[in-house]
Amino acid sequence: MQAEGALPTRRSLVARLKRWDDRESWQEFFERYWKLIYGVAIRSGLNDSEAQDVVQETVASVARQMPNFRYDPAVGSFKSWLLLITRRRILDHLRKRYRRIRVIEPRLGETPRTARMERVPDPASAVPDQIWEEEWQRQVLAKAIAELKRQVDAKQFQVFDCYVLKEWPVKDVATTFGVTANQVYLIKHRLSALLAGHVKKLGDTM
Repeated sequence: MQAEGALPTRRSLVARLKRWDDRESWQEFFERYWKLIYGVAIRSGLNDSEAQDVVQETVASVARQMPNFRYDPAVGSFKSWLLLITRRRILDHLRKRYRRIRVIEPRLGETPRTARMERVPDPASAVPDQIWEEEWQRQVLAKAIAELKRQVDAKQFQVFDCYVLKEWPVKDVATTFGVTANQVYLIKHRLSALLAGHVKKLGDTM
C-alpha cells in the first residue's frame, strides 16, 4: 500500500490510466496537470474560456490515446507527449480565432490580404518549448512549496515564506515573528534543503 502523503510515480499513474473507468486515477491526473495545461494555454495567447476548453480537450485527447500509449522514457518522455497533445489543442483554438478574424482596412500600400496576414501571429509558433518548460517548473515548485507547508511548523514556514519567497528584509522578518536574524538564516537553510528535496521528488514523479 502506498504511504500516506506519498506521490505515485508517473509510470504507475500512466499504467492506471489505461483503465478508462478508473475515475480516481483520472481525477488524480486532472489535478496534477490541469494548472500546467491552463497556464501554457494562457501564455500562448488564449483567454480564460479558451484555456479552460484546452484543459478539457487535452484530457479527453489523452483518454482517447492512452490505450495505445507505451511508457518508454528511452523513446520519448510522458512530458513531451503531453506537450504535443496540449500544443495541438492550443493550435486548434488559435486557428479558429484566425478564421474568425475580419478583414482589416488596409493602410496605404497594403492590400486587404496582406494587412490581415501580417497582423496575425503564426499559430505554428504559438507554443514554444520554453513556455512549456517554464510552466512545468513553476507547477513543480508550487506543489513542492505546498508539500513543505504541510510538513513543517507553521511559524517556521511563515518565516521562510516571507524571507525567501516574498523577499522581505531579514530585519522585518525577525521583528514580525519575534525571532533573531540568526534564527531566520537557520530556518532558511533548513527549509531550503527540504524544499529542494520536494522539487527533486516531484520532478521525478510529475
